[in-house]
Amino acid sequence: MALKLAVILGTKREGNKSQYVARQIASIAESTGDWDVTFVDPADLNLPGDGNDEGAKDPNFTKIARESDAYFIVTPEYNHSYPGTLKRVLDSELSSYIHKPAAVAGVSAGRYGGVRAVAHLAQVLREIGMVMTFSDVNVGDSYNTYDEETGEVKEGNDYIEEATHTALTELKWMAETLKHGRDNITSKYHED
Repeated sequence: MALKLAVILGTKREGNKSQYVARQIASIAESTGDWDVTFVDPADLNLPGDGNDEGAKDPNFTKIARESDAYFIVTPEYNHSYPGTLKRVLDSELSSYIHKPAAVAGVSAGRYGGVRAVAHLAQVLREIGMVMTFSDVNVGDSYNTYDEETGEVKEGNDYIEEATHTALTELKWMAETLKHGRDNITSKYHED
């Protein structure tokens, strides 16, 4: 049976290039047959207020977050960090993430592929109970990596697919291992 994977786009900025990366990752994950993929676009979520209280949740995302075995988060790097939109999405479902793995893709217009955003995000993922993989996907020069009209990756950028397969392989191992732990090992976090 396929594991449930939520691919989370970390921005709703108009014209963002991260959407191409997120859709490519979702497509690659689906093609492996290992994952039942749900694409999460924050533009489709209704997250009023702030934080983790019941009135600040989107019921559709609550369901996705609870049912997911793993997450692949795609974050652009804005001003050397991740966007507030992504933080708002993550903050809304704290109890759903405990002992679940997350892979991360960083995206930037510069050459470093969002490494600063990924580094900042790692602290947040740990605090909310996720286990982050050590194989990131880093996409630099994002304005020249994808075709604007088709969203397809341009020739010479095969590294993105290769890095995604590496990250998904590790994510699958972690998802299976942590799912076994959640289902079989007593923890105060998994009493239901």
